[in-house]
Amino acid sequence: GALNFMKAGLFFADRFSTVSPSYAREIQQPEQGMGLDGLLRRRAGVLHGILNGVDDAVWNPATDPLISSAYDAVKLTGKARNKAALQARLGLARVPDVPLFVVVSRLTEQKGLHLVLSALPRLAARGGQFVLLGSGDAGMEAAFLDLAARWPDSVGVRIGYDEALAHAVVAGGDVIMVPSRFEPCGLTQLYGLRYGALPLVRRVGGLADTVTDCSLEAMDEGRATGFVFDEFSDDGLDAAVRRAFALYRRRRDWLAVQRTAMAQHHDWAVAAQGYLAMYRAAL
Repeated sequence: GALNFMKAGLFFADRFSTVSPSYAREIQQPEQGMGLDGLLRRRAGVLHGILNGVDDAVWNPATDPLISSAYDAVKLTGKARNKAALQARLGLARVPDVPLFVVVSRLTEQKGLHLVLSALPRLAARGGQFVLLGSGDAGMEAAFLDLAARWPDSVGVRIGYDEALAHAVVAGGDVIMVPSRFEPCGLTQLYGLRYGALPLVRRVGGLADTVTDCSLEAMDEGRATGFVFDEFSDDGLDAAVRRAFALYRRRRDWLAVQRTAMAQHHDWAVAAQGYLAMYRAAL
């Protein structure tokens, strides 16, 4: 019996869009439709899913003034220098040959950060390192800080947001973790692709649309760009983390996937074409 102006907009719009094709399908189901799924299913013919873009003038490792060393997919030596700089900045052990997992995120259950907390002891025991930049849930903030105090050589945490540090984290990381419960599009994984920090994501929303798992067939076909898991659970995330460790030990394969990731195009030149097509359809 209440008024819902969002529902009215969806009912009367000539066309409407959300920020990824998968999310456009997901909101037509009860779990993510939030009570509007019936209307969205009826109007599916005018619903568009258009992926977000990344501003190449801001997020480009070849020209980024906020990182220690510029690099690109052809010459990746600068990536290693950024990793060493990040390790030094966060007080981690300066070891070049262990995978460095990173997170830049709001600390919420929706982002799957409680799964990351559970995974950290096993990640550190396998020899990996971890850096987090973010803020949000006070309990999560305290838990991450506690793990950083417990394993200072392996875990570095900065609470808050710092634009320059965010660029340094993405440039220095080997794997960027985005294990969200739901994600309309996500930008963090797009930054990771651009900077050769392989995304580790859950198969949901825009994450599913932008990251291809390192399966044998995807690697053989030159399509693999990261690590994708399905079940929103500790075991689901842990399986993806194990795959990341396994690929990291195979340096030639790792570099091939890294270069494939950096070759992806998720910029506004691409996104704009989707919006222009939607506007033409509306006209």
